[in-house]
Amino acid sequence: MSTYMPKSSDIERKWYILDAEGKSLGRVAAKAAHLLRGKHKPTYAPHADCGDHVIIINCDKAVLTGNKLSQKTFKWHTGWIGGLKEIRYSKLMAEQSDRAMSIAVNGMLPNNTLGRKQATRLRVYKGAEHDNAAQKPEKYEF
Repeated sequence: MSTYMPKSSDIERKWYILDAEGKSLGRVAAKAAHLLRGKHKPTYAPHADCGDHVIIINCDKAVLTGNKLSQKTFKWHTGWIGGLKEIRYSKLMAEQSDRAMSIAVNGMLPNNTLGRKQATRLRVYKGAEHDNAAQKPEKYEF
């Protein structure tokens, strides 16, 4: 029996909405990464980009369990000498909860060209309204 190799012309992409209200930030991000990679499809192949589009709404209402809100920090480097920056998740969730969610999802995607391409299909919104109603997205329950 031969191995199935998906072609880019055969891939059908759906649109899904994930509601983060009252759910853990990491669990929503893990489910979004799962959908973006296409691992829920029977035609999944790790070398092919066969994932779907994902819209995450209500990022302001996502929760962090334990002491993560006060202890966890996000660090990045600007590229300049002495350019190491960091921000606590308490401030990040209060001001830029959509950025916190996209950082979490991007950390769960592969660090290569395939992962960067999959990350372009992620849309993250702070509130319940989104701009993608024309695509007729389905609500994904998990």
